[in-house]
Parts: sequence; C-alpha cells; structure tokens
Amino acid sequence: MSILITGANGTVSSAVLRSLSGTADVRVLVRDAAKAPSGVEVTVGDLDDPATLDQAFQGVDTLWLLTAMGPQAPHASMNAVWAARQAGVSHVVRMSAIGAAHDAPTRNGRLHALSDVELAASGLDWTVIRPAFFMQNLFGSVNGDTLYGGLGEGRLGMIDVRDIGDFAAAVLRAPAQHKGSTYTLTGPAGVSLRDVAAVLGEVYGTPIAYQPMAPDDVRRSMVDAGLSPWIAAVTKEYLTAYSAGWGDYTTPDFEKVMGRPARSFADFARAHAAELRP
Repeated sequence: MSILITGANGTVSSAVLRSLSGTADVRVLVRDAAKAPSGVEVTVGDLDDPATLDQAFQGVDTLWLLTAMGPQAPHASMNAVWAARQAGVSHVVRMSAIGAAHDAPTRNGRLHALSDVELAASGLDWTVIRPAFFMQNLFGSVNGDTLYGGLGEGRLGMIDVRDIGDFAAAVLRAPAQHKGSTYTLTGPAGVSLRDVAAVLGEVYGTPIAYQPMAPDDVRRSMVDAGLSPWIAAVTKEYLTAYSAGWGDYTTPDFEKVMGRPARSFADFARAHAAELRP
C-alpha cells in the first residue's frame, strides 16, 4: 500500500511522517525536491498546478491531503481530488479544520466545508480529520514571566500536533476502517490561557501571568511581522470566535480510535518548555 503525503514540510504533515516511521512505501509530494524531508521517497508536484500531479499520483493507494491555509485552498484540494480520481487512488484522508461548516465564523472554516463536501461527492473513499486549536500555536507566546495571547477568557479543547500525527498515521495505515468518517480531534479537556499560564508557572518554577491581547492587535502585529493580511485577518476571526467560547468543547473521537487519551497541556508544556518561552 503506497501512501502519499502532501504538505510534507509543514507542522502537521511532519508529525504524520514521524508517526508513520517504519511504514513501507511512504512518499512525499513537494514543489522542490531539494527541500524534501529525508528518509522517504520524493515526488515533485504542486497542488496549485494540476498538470504537475498526474505522474506524481501514479501508484498511490492512500492520499494524505493537507492544503495550505488561504483563499486558494479549495483550488488546491480540488486539483488533488481530481488527480486522485484519475490515478486510481482508493482513499483520501483529508485534514480539514475545527468547526468546518458553511456557517462557520471564519472564512477558513467555510472554505474547508466546500472541500469536505467535494471530497464526499467525489466517488473516492474518504476520511476527514478536523483538529482543534494546536497547542503548538502557543510557541513563543511567553516573554519573560508573561504569557501573551488573543483568546480572551475562552476555553479550548486544544490538541498536541503529535497526537494529530499519531491519529492520522493510524487512519492511513488502515483506511478502510475509517471510510466515510469525520473525526473532530480535541485534547482531553478545555483549557483557557489562564489555565495555560498556571501550568507554565509549575513547569518553569516561577509565576507566569496571562496578558490578554485584543484580536485586532494580534492581527496588526502579524501584518507588521510580514505575514499575509489574509492570514492575519482570518486569525482575528478565529480569536474572536474562541474568545466568545466557540472552541469550548471536547470530543471522544481521538480516544475511541487510538485507545488512549490525547496528551494534556501539562504533558505538552513539559515536553516543549523551551519552545514556549524561547
């Protein structure tokens, strides 16, 4: 069984590759072979350019489909699904977004809903994974003895990307068991950034204060740092929704499939203390 991984250099797909370590016949799709991860077969193609995908998808049984966040994401997903159909791919495991729906409070969620529906109507076997806010999004958020964040007092069922990688790898190894399933992956408990600050105080052995930031201030700081205005604006949409409690829930999906609970924030913080406070 051949597995093709897209988005191979990104945070989530890198975790998927680590979790697939030891699995035979795993290949990655990259735009530049010189930037491909080591230790796996490499095929070159660009999801934004369908003409580059025909050969890249040949011989693939199962596709891990992850598209970059942006207004072009449905175009990239469409090209991948079409290439998968033409190449005879049997199963697509698609990474969507938490709360993806036509009435989601973010453009990203509404765009993912379009691609989720398209995949379900494609005639291919499929599985959709919708992970919650990544714990890794908090990297670099602690400056000295203060945690800065734009989530207000909202609580989130945030998840460690390592768990997303483990979950995706389990589905990719046995996709038939997950045909037609949509999984919403959360951590084991909802936590606020005040809870996060308290945990980090225990990890660092010194009190950590939480300083809320207005979502629009976060947007401006992202633009000032050179990030895309679209990404910054959609981040503001997410922060506004999360601050209002939109992400305050957990699901049993991870534990049902994996047979263990997802990692807690405390587990994550102990493993990544240096990245949280560089």
